[in-house]
Parts: sequence; C-alpha cells; structure tokens
Amino acid sequence: MAPQIDYFMSLNSPWTHLGAARLEAMAARHGATIRIFPVDYGTIFKATGGLPLPQRSPQRQAYRMMELKRWRDHLGIPIRLEPRFFPMREALPAHCVIALRETQGQAPAIRFAHRVLKAVWKEDQDPGDEATLAALIAETGHDAPALLHLAADPRWAAQRAADTEAAIARGVFGAPTCILGEEIFWGQDRLDFLERRLARGG
Repeated sequence: MAPQIDYFMSLNSPWTHLGAARLEAMAARHGATIRIFPVDYGTIFKATGGLPLPQRSPQRQAYRMMELKRWRDHLGIPIRLEPRFFPMREALPAHCVIALRETQGQAPAIRFAHRVLKAVWKEDQDPGDEATLAALIAETGHDAPALLHLAADPRWAAQRAADTEAAIARGVFGAPTCILGEEIFWGQDRLDFLERRLARGG
C-alpha cells in the first residue's frame, strides 16, 4: 500500500507556500499519496494556544520576517514578504478545495490549493475576491461558475469544521502539518524529516 500523507494546510500561510511544490515532488518520488485538509487555523490556534499574527509580540513578528527572508533565499522560491491581501478571506477558497477533493479527488484539490497560495504569496492577488477566485478556478481547468455554486453548499463549511476538529484531535497546531502514520511533521522546514521517514518505507 502506498504511504499516505495527511496534509493540514492554510491557504493564508507563507510557510505552506514555501513547502507546497516540494511536498508534491517528495510524494511523487516515494510513491506516496497526499490527502489535503484546508483547515481553519483560527479555531486551531484557540484550541492549542497559538495566536494569529497581529496578536503576536513584536519580537515574534520581527523574527518571522527574518525567517521568511532566510527561507526565500535558501530555497530560491519567490515570495512577497508583505502581500497586499494577507490575510485574505479564506473560507470560500477553502470550500472550493474541499468540494474538489470530495467530487474530483485529491490531485485537483491540491493543484488548486497550491495555485491559490501562489496567487497570494507570489502574485499579490486576492483569492478571497470572488472574481479573482473564479479566474484561478478557470486557470486550473475547472468550470468557475459551477465550482463556485458547488462551494456555496453548506456541507463544505460543515466538512471543514469537522476536518478542523479532527486535526486538533490528532495534534495539529500549525501550518503546514503533515502526518504520516502517527508521526507529525510541523512546518516546511521539517519536510526533510518526512522524506527520511518515507525513504524508510513510510
């Protein structure tokens, strides 16, 4: 059986953006599958003692910016350090990802989620704006009016809430988090450890 990576991510997270393509490539190298969960980190932070960025101390905010610059330069991945639309309104894009996951499968959902991240963190776009979101949907090969209509179904909000509670129960507290078996790998800077685990046979 192929190893299965459960991928808990935020569509607002620069760290998720920095790890996105690397995670996909790693899974492909090791024949692993990825299950994507665009969960609500506002709820997760409240449950696990985390704080949204504006509520963190000036010292933590300053260090975050230093780390983003270091990782941008180390990885050679373009990223806007202070995008205009951060944080963007995440609910509708997340519901689109979940609707794709549940109706078309993991790969289309992952592809679209990573396109949303690129729009925010590389292109200074606002996927929380419905017209921008529709363009991203079309660009990734989907029928934008149909997916937006589907994403408005309340079941996807309920599914996201259930996925979020399941994430908390499994020990998730930050983004991105990958879980392989019972082992948790938090942060794009832990992907090397995930790959080592996959190399041992998942």
